[in-house]
Amino acid sequence: MSRLRHMMSPLDFSTDELNRLFDVAGDIEHNMGAYAHACDGKIMATCFYEPSTRTRLSFETAMLRLGGKTIGFADASNSSASKGESVSDTIRVISCFADICAMRHPKEGAPMVAAEKSLIPVINAGDGGHQHPTQTLTDLLTIRSLYGSLSGFTIGLCGDLKFGRTVHSLINALSRYQDIHFIFISPQELRVPDYITEMLSSKGITYEEVVRLEDVMPKLDLLYMTRVQKERFFNEEDYIRLKGFYVLDKAKMQLAKKEMFVLHPLPRVNEISVDIDDDPRAAYFRQVQYGLYVCMALILTLLDLTDEHMNEGLLKTY
Repeated sequence: MSRLRHMMSPLDFSTDELNRLFDVAGDIEHNMGAYAHACDGKIMATCFYEPSTRTRLSFETAMLRLGGKTIGFADASNSSASKGESVSDTIRVISCFADICAMRHPKEGAPMVAAEKSLIPVINAGDGGHQHPTQTLTDLLTIRSLYGSLSGFTIGLCGDLKFGRTVHSLINALSRYQDIHFIFISPQELRVPDYITEMLSSKGITYEEVVRLEDVMPKLDLLYMTRVQKERFFNEEDYIRLKGFYVLDKAKMQLAKKEMFVLHPLPRVNEISVDIDDDPRAAYFRQVQYGLYVCMALILTLLDLTDEHMNEGLLKTY
């Protein structure tokens, strides 16, 4: 590898680099078999200090699809963290066994601490309420694939905009593209943090904040739904009061454009009715599939196994 590189935030990659990454992901989508041995002999460690289904399985499946193998743990209680081992020590040990590591941790900044001590590439698979870059890459690829562009649209983000790390990451990533209008839909208690709106204002990016989803449905090209996260609440009464604040159902979908796509980072609770799962605009399960392609492309990129130009030959030959 020419130089060690990590993925802590979507902003770690320039928009040109992301476009090349998405080109690789797009090629994987249509030519999966060509990548079956791209990571022969490579090992990925998945170090998950809090539960996950989609993200952990996406990385493990991605590595297996590329011909590599996986090791790791799915919960902090199954690791030496339960004995008091630090993240710094854990990554130094993991560096002896694996070629690349995907890490999720409940504490903000923990994957960055690991990256500073690591001898292998580290991917931030989510740290507290801070960042979730691989979900953001998935979201960007989904938007690019379905909408056809990463610019020139109105996107509504609905639900838990205060604690939702996927929301924060996506807004930051989209702020680098042109002609995007944001509509933030949430109760006052879960409104988007001030630092996000201040960032948008400083860049001259337009946004509006509303409470009623019905009022803005006709305006949206994309709707990004989120669940109210029980694990982020200290007061269960507040969670119970807010968890059913928004429910996307057939009646609300009738207000939307015929080509408005609905995204969701999953898992959902009750914020999207199962009645709309078969609506062609419901894209959240396709979003999961795009997540696999992104993980595969990211592994290849960080292990320096893609062609320099990525869309010319794609796999590096020696």
